[in-house]
Amino acid sequence: MLLPIIVLIQVFILIAVRQIGNIRLQFWHIMLLGATAVLITGQISPSDALKAINLDVIFFLVGMFVVGQALEESGYLSHILYRLFKKADSADKLILYILFGMGVSSALLMNDTLAIIGTSAVLLLARKHNLSLKPLLLTLAFAITIGSVISPIGNPQNLLIAINGDVKNPFITFLKYLLLPTIINLFLTYIIIKFFYYNDQSKNGLLKHSKEPINDPMLARLCKVSLLVIGISVSLKIIISLFLNTTLDFKLTYIALIAALPILTLSTKRVKIIKGVDWHTIIFFAAMFVLMQAVWDSGFFQATLTRLNIDFTSISMILIISTLLSQLISNVPLTALLLPMLNHAGVSVEVMMALAVGSTIAGNLFILGAASNVIIIQNAEKKSGETLKFLEFARIGIPLTAINLIVYWIFLIGI
Repeated sequence: MLLPIIVLIQVFILIAVRQIGNIRLQFWHIMLLGATAVLITGQISPSDALKAINLDVIFFLVGMFVVGQALEESGYLSHILYRLFKKADSADKLILYILFGMGVSSALLMNDTLAIIGTSAVLLLARKHNLSLKPLLLTLAFAITIGSVISPIGNPQNLLIAINGDVKNPFITFLKYLLLPTIINLFLTYIIIKFFYYNDQSKNGLLKHSKEPINDPMLARLCKVSLLVIGISVSLKIIISLFLNTTLDFKLTYIALIAALPILTLSTKRVKIIKGVDWHTIIFFAAMFVLMQAVWDSGFFQATLTRLNIDFTSISMILIISTLLSQLISNVPLTALLLPMLNHAGVSVEVMMALAVGSTIAGNLFILGAASNVIIIQNAEKKSGETLKFLEFARIGIPLTAINLIVYWIFLIGI
């Protein structure tokens, strides 16, 4: 029963140190080792391991990686960035633009989508303006996590809460309770990043943005079609959930795959684009699903929560528990675990919003708290060779998470 927990702890330790002797480990190496360990020791059967892999997530990532790679390959990403950030004439303003631009976008396009596209954007900006990459990567990670709080489609756990948590008018409800504290937290994130990286930012003068030529006009046109598909599909998904009483579920996976189709079918560079997909991140997620399923099947956390007799109707307790346990069993399984308990207890909508906050803001605490963090860091390592270490993330993430939770707590108990 405890073996999957021991493996999980070892995975955390390896992710923190990223080193065994002279061997430098990548995230996907470590997670694959963890999944292999629970398979070899019989903690999960091969058939259950295959069932545990969420194909919706895998295909979603593949589709979005294709679009992101094509945006970069065509030069259209540079073109978009010029239009978005041309008024950001300093490193400070650029961080503000990233925080609010990516934050708002993640509420509409889901955090993992923005992690894929946003990483390429940040790498390009850092390279073009000779900026320190680490504060920009942290800004992107925190913006995506915080921004996704305010929408039922901002991240998978919010979607679970909106569907299974008996939340009436979820888009309106999330905005009502979480919009204002989210705006405040984005501003506070700017202050914290500026405090920790003052020297990195202050050495840069005025940023001069230049309009980049498009390398491949045909591929750029296909990228426009893909982005248009994403925009229209997400808008329709929002309209359907807001105004139509239907069980129709147009999954984000379908949106991502349909958006990738023009590129995969019509571009002459399709093979190069497919090769450029971050397959290591795909392996990481498949392995993570297997390991987390073994941890779930052990029943350890379910039994522990029952023995502790925790009051799940408390906003404060839900915020703390969901933030901490999301580091161990991932925020989506945790939300799936807690929702039946909360529904049975008949909790208020404020408690449901607290679960959304805690399970999402958990991503700001440590790297493994959110899948989007892993996507950003692995993508950055692949394309630039630069990374964020566990402690580099945590030294800002720990105080930031504490501040974020306090702000949300004040608003949730005060409404």
